[in-house]
Order: sequence, then structure tokens, then C-alpha cells
Amino acid sequence: MSKNIKVKLKNLIILAFTFLKIGALTFGGGYAMISIIEREASAKRKWLTSEEMLDIVAIAESTPGPIALNSATFVGAKVAGFLGAFVASISVMLPPIVIITLISSLLTRYFDNPYVNWAFLGMRAGVAALILNAVINLGKFLKTEKRPAVYAVFFLCLVFGLLSVFHIISFDNIFIVLGTIVFGIIYTLFDSFFKKRKQKILPNKLDGSMTEDDREKK
Repeated sequence: MSKNIKVKLKNLIILAFTFLKIGALTFGGGYAMISIIEREASAKRKWLTSEEMLDIVAIAESTPGPIALNSATFVGAKVAGFLGAFVASISVMLPPIVIITLISSLLTRYFDNPYVNWAFLGMRAGVAALILNAVINLGKFLKTEKRPAVYAVFFLCLVFGLLSVFHIISFDNIFIVLGTIVFGIIYTLFDSFFKKRKQKILPNKLDGSMTEDDREKK
């Protein structure tokens, strides 16, 4: 067995173990999983940088399907290509499917039990903390961000998100995602245009400031 095959096999095994653990031990759905995926893939395993993880979450949110599954697929693809995407996706889905299948018949029987209700109450608080932790960790990029427009869009999205949470206004979150995509494209096009324009103007200014002797030497 060649060295490359051994490395790929090792990566696939680590991917499978990592996402099986995430799928089995994370409660609260996709957004709660983001914090765990970020910790495992970026902070612990060093498969991704914080910026790459943020990009993956943005892509996972703006593509069809559950955000946790999409994130696992993209992380797996980054680490080990198509096989990595397949292994990570199956691994993150398998534990919830098995657990839900096993407890679904029991849950309806004990749903009115006060101890079960108290357990769910505690889990909701834990899920909220996990989601908040994911937001804080993924928002660390703002420390090094120097473009004011990015701050403006971030806080605008935050305001609209809070208004939606408290039911002050009602709209689909997909509009925030689509709006930020459009903004990113327009901002990049304008930024590229002005940089090219500046590069063209700068040599002309330098040439205009040259003396006649300098031009003759040139």
C-alpha cells in the first residue's frame, strides 16, 4: 500500500470518527452543530482556517439542504475530495437517524412526563449557548477586517436578524443570504474597477511629475 493511499485512508477514518461523534453528541440541529464543527475542523484538526470555515458556513447556508449536512460535506471535500465528502455526510447523518428511530416510539409515551420536559428545557438553554458560541467564534474575523462596508453589512444583517427573532418584522432569512451575495459581487466588481483605474492613473501622475532631463534619460 502506497504512502498516499495510507494518508487518504487515515484522513477518511478520522473524518468518519469526527463526524460520527458530532452527529451523536450534538443536540439542537444544524446551527448548534456549527460550533462543534468549527472547533473540530478548524481549532483542533487544523483542516481549515477560520476564514475558510466562515466561507463554508456561508455556502452551506445559501445552498439547499440542512446546514450541518452541507457543512460536513464541504469540510469532507476539502480534506479528502469526493470520498471525504461522502464519508463526512454519511457519518454526520447516521447517528441522528439511528437515535431518532429508537426513541421516537418512546418519546410519545413519556412526552407528558415532567422530568422529560425539564430535560428538554435544559437542552434548549444548552442549544442556545452553542449557537451563540458559533456566532462569536465565526465573528472573530471582524478583528482583522479593515473594510468599513463589511462592518456595515454585518451590523445591518444583525439588526434584521434580531427584528425577525422578536417578530417585529417578518421575512425569510434567505433574503439576507441573497442580499449579502449580491452585495459581495457588486462590492468586488467596484473594488476591482477602482483598483485598475488607480493603477492606470498613478503612472500618468508619476510621468507628469518628471522633469525634462528625467524624460530624456528614460
